[in-house]
Amino acid sequence: MQIVITVLIILIALEHFYFMYFEMFTWETIGKKTFKSLPAHLFTPTKALAANQGLYNGFLAAGLVWSLLIENTKWQSHVACFFLSCVIVASVYGAVTASKKIFFVQALPAIVALLLLLSN
Repeated sequence: MQIVITVLIILIALEHFYFMYFEMFTWETIGKKTFKSLPAHLFTPTKALAANQGLYNGFLAAGLVWSLLIENTKWQSHVACFFLSCVIVASVYGAVTASKKIFFVQALPAIVALLLLLSN
């Protein structure tokens, strides 16, 4: 079970590192392709806002990676629970305010990982 949990945490971290990358560095290119519902003229003026959001995604990913590097299993579990919970809260908020797709892409994998972690 621990291997499944670790793989899920790695996948969620990679996903958030990707969000960080495209929000911080390629907002005006990948962002336009990803968020087609936004008018193209809004990407340049919102570049700093997207970069800020990307930074937060990077912190979430870094926290998840950090949780995997902790040797004490109890603390590893606590730190992973905290960062998975942060991903869930941010994703649910995003699903309510921006797009329901966010729930399935971001929140659901984190919920599964958290439930497996808590039942382990």
